[in-house]
Amino acid sequence: MTVLTLERWNLAIGDGRPLLVIAGLNVLEDLPLALETARRLKIVAAELGLPYVFKASYDKANRSSIHSYRGPGLEEGLRMLAEVKAQVDVPICTDVHAPEQAEAVAAVADLVQIPAFLCRQTDLVVAAARATRAAGGWLHVKKGQFLAPWDCRNILDKVREASEGADFTVLCERGASFGYNNLVVDMLSIQEMQGLGVPVTIDATHAVQLPGADPKSNATSTGGRREGVPVIAKAAVAAGADGVFLEFHPDPDRALCDGPSCLPLASARDLLAALQRIRLAVSA
Repeated sequence: MTVLTLERWNLAIGDGRPLLVIAGLNVLEDLPLALETARRLKIVAAELGLPYVFKASYDKANRSSIHSYRGPGLEEGLRMLAEVKAQVDVPICTDVHAPEQAEAVAAVADLVQIPAFLCRQTDLVVAAARATRAAGGWLHVKKGQFLAPWDCRNILDKVREASEGADFTVLCERGASFGYNNLVVDMLSIQEMQGLGVPVTIDATHAVQLPGADPKSNATSTGGRREGVPVIAKAAVAAGADGVFLEFHPDPDRALCDGPSCLPLASARDLLAALQRIRLAVSA
């Protein structure tokens, strides 16, 4: 498996490296909340000896309803993320949704993320790959809910062809569609994707979603099973995942997006400590 490094942040991910934590907010709400979340998670990760990347989306383009909150948008969102990066001194992960956004996003984000629904969009993958390589970051690609893990080879082929064979891609497992309004995670997929020669993370937050099935909104937003996030995260780390992707909020029930799937910020220490113990046990 390829070991990836970001020397400017002293980050590494891959075989034998510490568990990478990509964590933050589902979507940007305001700058003070982003700063608070980034600072608290950075402190927890540092005390546990875990490398940390702050995550938040500037736009949630795939909301269930046209009336759902999407975020501050590209320009204001990237400004907020740049401010978090400067004030808290953390690397940034955020989604890119269109080819024309790739260069602007890669200029701020150290991990440029391809959303699961868009992982087969060739123009987006190629643009993001070229912009990310030029900026010296990593490309974090979420496996679509509709893909088998071995089908990710085609995504990697697109990235490598667009970037002259360079290795800077991390794949992310986030579950597969199982009937209607449900997702399941096949833990064997982690090793399947690692077998393609890249590090693999687990998005335990989105893996517990119930797409389009929140009874509180009469099915106009996505539901979730928040209590399942630690279960999936722990199982994935035990299965050999190289990193975890988690979303937190000081008050998840008041979060403007995907509250049913995100965890209370106050629970971060206990969960990350447990994941660290599992990682060390597996590595030993």
